[in-house]
Amino acid sequence: MKTIGMLGGMSWESTVPYYQIINRYIQQQLGGLHSARIVLHSVNFAEVEQLQHTGQWDKAGDLLAEAAVGLEHAGADFLIICTNTMHKVAHQIQERLTIPLLHIADPTAQALVEAGFKRVALLGTAFTMEQNFYKQRLVEQYGLEVMIPDERQRKQVHQIIYDELCQGKINEDSRRTYVQIAESLAEQGAEAIILGCTEISLLLTPEYTSIPLFDTTRLHAEAAAVNALQDK
Repeated sequence: MKTIGMLGGMSWESTVPYYQIINRYIQQQLGGLHSARIVLHSVNFAEVEQLQHTGQWDKAGDLLAEAAVGLEHAGADFLIICTNTMHKVAHQIQERLTIPLLHIADPTAQALVEAGFKRVALLGTAFTMEQNFYKQRLVEQYGLEVMIPDERQRKQVHQIIYDELCQGKINEDSRRTYVQIAESLAEQGAEAIILGCTEISLLLTPEYTSIPLFDTTRLHAEAAAVNALQDK
């Protein structure tokens, strides 16, 4: 079994389900007392968030790359970054490593393509929704058409992530807001919704909407578990 390097803490609220999903998958596949081989570096998200909102992406990339190198030295065979937004600096991190990085957009896009969806909507932080580092990968490598909410809705999605979900707050009014935004995107032609922030699945789940949801946290974590069981 390969050792998974997890770069987490962004926020720790979503790193917890990563750990659970990976270990449950390994136990289901191997049975008994089997669990995943994992090394985890959990950052102080307050430091990362400040760098995000002041536009200091290179500095944030250096911070995460240093942590990633530590995971490689600790024995990780490959790396996952347990957040969508910080894949903006994935290239900066990969340049410092000799082990591969499993990009969060890839298992998500593969699942969408396999399900036959073409036109999808992306929910996430304002950085993920508005900048090209994530959407461009979906479009260019997988041929998907990506929609995003309007400006007012983007602000709502972003604020709920940072002010509530990253702090472990589950608000029913915010859930209704997310459902309304998802439904409005479906009315505009979205065939499925990408939960493109690892915290969104804490609030928006299939029981609250009939629109197909693609949870990047689960898809990324399960892809990591599958990779861990493949031969070195």
